[in-house]
Amino acid sequence: MESLAEILIAACLVISGIFGIVGSWGLVRLGDSMQRLHAPTKATTLGIGAALIASMLYFGLLKGNLSFHELMITLFLFLTAPVTANFIAKAYMLHHVAKGDLPDTGRQCGWAGYDDPPETHPLD
Repeated sequence: MESLAEILIAACLVISGIFGIVGSWGLVRLGDSMQRLHAPTKATTLGIGAALIASMLYFGLLKGNLSFHELMITLFLFLTAPVTANFIAKAYMLHHVAKGDLPDTGRQCGWAGYDDPPETHPLD
C-alpha cells in the first residue's frame, strides 16, 4: 500500500514538473502579451495544483495527517487564476486595441470596458 502511495505521489510530482516546464517555456517563447498570458495561467496553474495534490497525498497517506491547507490553496488558485488572467487581458485590450478593431458583439451592449452597460431598471 505504501509503495502504491509513493508511486501516486511521484506521478503527481512528475505531472507537476511537466506542466511547470511547459508553462515556463510558453512564457519565454510565445510572442506577445496575449499569447504569453495562456502559458502561466493554464499550464503552470495545473502544475502547481498537481504539486499541491501530491503534498495532500503525502501527508494523508504516508504521514497519517490529513491537511486541508493544500486543498484550500488549490481551490483558491483555481478560482483566482482565471479572474486574474481576465483582468490582465482586459487591461491589455484597453491599452493596445482600438474599439474599431474589435468585431461587433451582436448584442445591445458592446465590449465591456469600451462601452457603458445598458441602463436597466430593477423592475423591468
